[in-house]
Amino acid sequence: MLPPLSPHWLAHAYKALTQQHHRDLLPLLSSLLPRDGVAVDVGAHAGQFTKLFARLAPEGRVIAVEPSPYALSILRTVVRLKRLASVTIVPKGLSDRPGSLVLNSPIKRSGALGFGLASFAAAAPARPMRCDTVAVETLDRLSRELRLARCDLIKCDVEGWEVQVLEGGRGVLERFRPILLVEVSAASLARSGQTPERLWSLLAPLGYVAARLPGLEPVAGFAGDADYLFRPVGRPLPENLSRPR
Repeated sequence: MLPPLSPHWLAHAYKALTQQHHRDLLPLLSSLLPRDGVAVDVGAHAGQFTKLFARLAPEGRVIAVEPSPYALSILRTVVRLKRLASVTIVPKGLSDRPGSLVLNSPIKRSGALGFGLASFAAAAPARPMRCDTVAVETLDRLSRELRLARCDLIKCDVEGWEVQVLEGGRGVLERFRPILLVEVSAASLARSGQTPERLWSLLAPLGYVAARLPGLEPVAGFAGDADYLFRPVGRPLPENLSRPR
């Protein structure tokens, strides 16, 4: 059910429908995600990565995981109007255990919801917030529920909750060995009681090594706030990135 069509909602929906972010990642993503591949978009927001993945894997499957009721209203609109038949929307969050959590979304001075900054981390003091209690699941349990037979790529951008998401997905990482595209922010992780070092200490024993975007420079550990690509040891990055298709 859609929220009242406020000017803010209409602006957010129009932007989600008509703009495509992250085009600079198309050459890389098209080399990592097969046409029949399976991608999991954790923190799908309004669907920018979901649209990219659906384009790159038209014969595959895209799992768009998003707990925010506001973001879901836009994401569902985008998926329906864009006719993204390969996309499955999961209206939940992911964490290290199933249950429920409070999702905090800041309210801007304009009155618009800063739903791109929604987080399960502790809310900033004295800042206006919308607080939604939402269901959360683990990635491992979700993969069994959806009967996934493969998982090629996981994008995870959840404003500091990345460690908990991956803790709950150890089985998926061990079984399918997907490529991981993870936003790493020291400040966001700190609000969730985590550190970038914890992320590396979780993934390294599972056989993952990291490279920092945009240049894909190999790094042994945290090298500043950025998006990082984690890949299983022995799976090289493509030498010649293909053109977007």
